[in-house]
Amino acid sequence: MDKKPFISIDFVDFWPNLVKNDNYIYHLLNRVYTIEISPEPDILFYSCFGKKHLQYKCLKIYYCGENRRPDFSGCDYALTYDLINDKRHFRWPLYAHHIDFENAWNKITQVKTREEAITILANKKKFCCMVVSNANCKKRNEFFHQLSAYKKVDSGGKYLNNIETIVANKMDFIKDYKFVIAFENSSYPGYTTEKIIQPFIAQSIPIYWGNPRVSNDFNENAFIDATNQSFQDAIQQIIEIDNNDDKAIEMLMQPVFRNGIVPADIDEMNVIAFLQNAINTRKEIHLVSNHKFKNLLHRFRLKYFYSKRKLRSRLN
Repeated sequence: MDKKPFISIDFVDFWPNLVKNDNYIYHLLNRVYTIEISPEPDILFYSCFGKKHLQYKCLKIYYCGENRRPDFSGCDYALTYDLINDKRHFRWPLYAHHIDFENAWNKITQVKTREEAITILANKKKFCCMVVSNANCKKRNEFFHQLSAYKKVDSGGKYLNNIETIVANKMDFIKDYKFVIAFENSSYPGYTTEKIIQPFIAQSIPIYWGNPRVSNDFNENAFIDATNQSFQDAIQQIIEIDNNDDKAIEMLMQPVFRNGIVPADIDEMNVIAFLQNAINTRKEIHLVSNHKFKNLLHRFRLKYFYSKRKLRSRLN
């Protein structure tokens, strides 16, 4: 067996509980490389939660699952949800990271028979739920109240909680519901998080709002699309399905992904190939981190972003 090539990497500006040698990126790379976590890495992975990456002069790969675009004045390559046509970028939406547990791949890739769908529906004893802590999505708040006028929607998160307890395990909570409100915190083309995939894994029907191009990845006949139709029309569709088991069964029988094909964006081998290409070119490219003008531009953009975010938080 060929010996795996050696690389040294590090992670900065990620969320606080990131474990550097136990995360999705590390495990993908570990299939093809022998890895050392080093404070002086050959390759730096950084995200959007700080500015430490500015201190490094090496190959920089930006990763972000938030609704923010990559800034190529600060990175050499990027992994984000965005729909950009650039060889330095790979679209890797956040929902891809929430499939590899509890036999999730089987649940979302195997099309259900009518008998299986009937059994699933029979176990959905409750109408609809949501689990939300962020109160800032006005669209989601509005939809919750509108749908609640038809029938009670159970809210198990910190916001709009109406079940007298805070849900400890979201997946265990939503599995009993026919419908799950799966709204993003914000809307942008390509921006799809775990919100839609979790109801699919729970074999519930997602009510989705967010990415207006969500049907590029997901089968539009398998969920309620509240992004590309009015809330009134979406609620009417929910009411019809709620009162017609045949329609609910037909929806549960639909393949999760568009045309029943897993998107290339979430194929792990494609992600690995992109990372290998980036790493193989680190000695050939003129690193933007060593380009003084571009680095200054990136610092200015970061300063502008953080000052704007502080102002927005004060106004809210």
